[in-house]
Amino acid sequence: MAKLYFQYSTMNAGKSTLLLQAAHNYRERGMETYLITAQFDNRAGEGMIASRIGIGDPADTFAPDEDMFAKINARLGQGSVACIFIDEAQFLSHNQVWQIARAVDDLNVPVMCYGLRVDFQGNLFPGSAALLALSDEMREVRTICHCGKKATMVVRQDADGHVIREGAQVEIGGNERYVSLCRKHWRQAVERA
Repeated sequence: MAKLYFQYSTMNAGKSTLLLQAAHNYRERGMETYLITAQFDNRAGEGMIASRIGIGDPADTFAPDEDMFAKINARLGQGSVACIFIDEAQFLSHNQVWQIARAVDDLNVPVMCYGLRVDFQGNLFPGSAALLALSDEMREVRTICHCGKKATMVVRQDADGHVIREGAQVEIGGNERYVSLCRKHWRQAVERA
C-alpha cells in the first residue's frame, strides 16, 4: 500500500541529502524514481536537487499552481515509478498537497516529501501545514543550535548578520541568509518575550 511521507526540519538539517540517498537506493536496486522540486528554487540550477555536501540529481519542477495529480499521472503514463520524491515541499500549496495525497491513494504510488516546517517568523508554511495534516508517516530530521540543543526554528539575516523580523514568507537562500536555532535562542534573536 502506497503512503504519503513527510520528512521535515529546519534549514541545514540534511533533508536534500536524505532525499538523494533514498532515491539512489531505489535506483541502485533497479527501481525507477521521479524527483521533483520547486521551480523557483534554482540555487543549484534549474531543475536540480542538490545538497550542501556536494551531491545532486536532476529533477522535474513544480510551479505554484500546477496540478500535482495530473503531473504525477502523466509521469506514470510514461512508465513505472517505484517512488516519487519531492524536495522543498513547504512551497507546495494546500491544494497541491491534496492532489499528491490523491495520487498516493488513487494511483498507488508512494510519495516522499522533504521540506521545512516553519518559516523565519515561526509560522507553518502552507504546504507543510497540509503535509502535517495529511501525511501517513512523518519524521523530523534533526539538526542542532549553536548551544547543542535540537534546532526547530530558523532566523533570516541581512548581509550584515542582523536578524530580519518582517518580510515575505518565501525568500530563497542558504547559509548566508538563514541560521537554525533552538526555540529559546530563536526567541532571543527575534526579541520575543
